[in-house]
Amino acid sequence: MSGRQIVRRPYAMALSLYRRLPRFLRLWIIRRVAPGHTVGALALIEHDGSLLMLKQRHRRGWTFPGGLLNRGENASSAVVREVEEETGLRVEVGLPFSTVVEPGSRRVDILFWVQVDEPFAVQASGEALEAGWVPVGDLMDPQTTDEPTRTAVAEFVRFNGTSGVGAANTGIDTAPHQGRRLGA
Repeated sequence: MSGRQIVRRPYAMALSLYRRLPRFLRLWIIRRVAPGHTVGALALIEHDGSLLMLKQRHRRGWTFPGGLLNRGENASSAVVREVEEETGLRVEVGLPFSTVVEPGSRRVDILFWVQVDEPFAVQASGEALEAGWVPVGDLMDPQTTDEPTRTAVAEFVRFNGTSGVGAANTGIDTAPHQGRRLGA
């Protein structure tokens, strides 16, 4: 018997035993063994190559509207709630366009895109101290944003094509991903 077969047999037996356990016990085991992550939902609200950004008490530089999901809350509901809490804006989101997993901090960010027709004024509220429209290119500067924000910006640029502006101009079908501002 090779070393590989010796390892496979106990592993296969453990999986068979696991499958026979009641569901509550399987979940208990998974929660003890699997790494825990926090999950956040972020809104990348875009107008003509600029993104709506916030300065917040708990983060360095510009960040996106959004935040952590509450227990039992789905990502789209969470991002709609967080955007309204932090900016007073009501938005509707489509499907997320990307998910960013940060293994070091054990954080998962689900990214939503909301394209708007005009760069309207936003009053920061809640955790947000300041709001503004910042060109996508300026957000890759380490002096302007932190690493998680730059990672989300890079995903946005990848999603929208090489220019990072207006996915509608790239020929990519973005309709299922596109959100909109409500009650203009």
